[in-house]
Amino acid sequence: MAALQKALHNQFQTQQWRIVNKRLILPVILFALLAVPSTREITVTVLSDAFWQVAAYVAATLTIYHIIANKMNQQSRLKSLLNSHSRYQVVFAALMGALPGCGGAIVVITQYVRGQLSFGAVVAVLTATMGDAAFLLLAAQPSTGLLMMAIGCTVGLISGWVVDAIHGDDFMRPKERSNQASVSEQQETITSPTVLKLQGQFWKWVLAPAIVIAIMGSLQIDIDQTFKLSTGTIDIIGTVAVIMALLLWALSRDITDYESAVSEDPKLASSHMYQRIAQDTNFVTSWVIGAFLIFELTIFWTGVDLQALFSNWALLIPLMGVVIGLLPGCGPQIIVTSLYLSGAIPMSAQIGNAISNDGDALFPAIALAPKAALIATLYSTLPAILAAYGYFFLFE
Repeated sequence: MAALQKALHNQFQTQQWRIVNKRLILPVILFALLAVPSTREITVTVLSDAFWQVAAYVAATLTIYHIIANKMNQQSRLKSLLNSHSRYQVVFAALMGALPGCGGAIVVITQYVRGQLSFGAVVAVLTATMGDAAFLLLAAQPSTGLLMMAIGCTVGLISGWVVDAIHGDDFMRPKERSNQASVSEQQETITSPTVLKLQGQFWKWVLAPAIVIAIMGSLQIDIDQTFKLSTGTIDIIGTVAVIMALLLWALSRDITDYESAVSEDPKLASSHMYQRIAQDTNFVTSWVIGAFLIFELTIFWTGVDLQALFSNWALLIPLMGVVIGLLPGCGPQIIVTSLYLSGAIPMSAQIGNAISNDGDALFPAIALAPKAALIATLYSTLPAILAAYGYFFLFE
């Protein structure tokens, strides 16, 4: 009997290891690619670029964002203004959606369910938000990122006002379920506080030197020569650093369903600023690495030029961006933005995706008000198609 119990215990431990370490698949794949001589150079280049050109800038952008957000607090005057004028609710929602990340959109969804904001505000925020892909675009191409935010905010504002004029403020509003736990409350139990602290400490100490080297690289300064290092040393450092970040990311949370795979990690109420920065930076970086590797290895193994392949289907590419935007979560949207940054898809596809995608905000919207979430998503699709193809026919 004791032997049977021990065997069952060992089997459970093995099963548990498999369940809670699904994210380790990415680091394992990276180690395998680094071990094979034919793919080592490509993998090192992708990992190094992902750290110096993406992760460092994303972390710096997130730092600025959190510092500003921590200094802002809601004023009762703003709340009374929103309650008395629905048109200002749409303005507020569009501005919240234009903020990088998904936090602003989630706030608007919650306030709509509580009766504080109109349905037009929901449409405005889902249309304006770009989710975590905004951090990537701001880090890689700040001017394009700001342009996307402005376009999203403007389109969201117009869409929200039109929807409120048609349906009124309380359209599709559900009854709030007070006993429903928030997304973060439901998932805190599967997040490792120890690893979260390690992630935060990692970026706390790495951020300053990383952004300095990243800026030097952007200015076309030969970093190896400047610091009298052997050729390729800075690429190796970037590769080691990003793998360390990915290992911490992989061990921090279980993947139990689609949402936990494609959305940013939930934040503990007690999380330090650097922990939040690390969670979002590592999440964005992991999806960027996946996208870049798929792009580079596809060309390497097949010889197919994806940019030329996509150009043969130029008329459908903007629609592709819009359709992918309908998928909940930020992961698929980061892939689209990565493809745009690599030159594989045009600006029109990026515009369509930026307007149609709802980021992680769609998950609480589906949980709290599923019918309203579906209608609002459909309403945000039409302006996304119009904007994408308008840009396509005018400029491409």
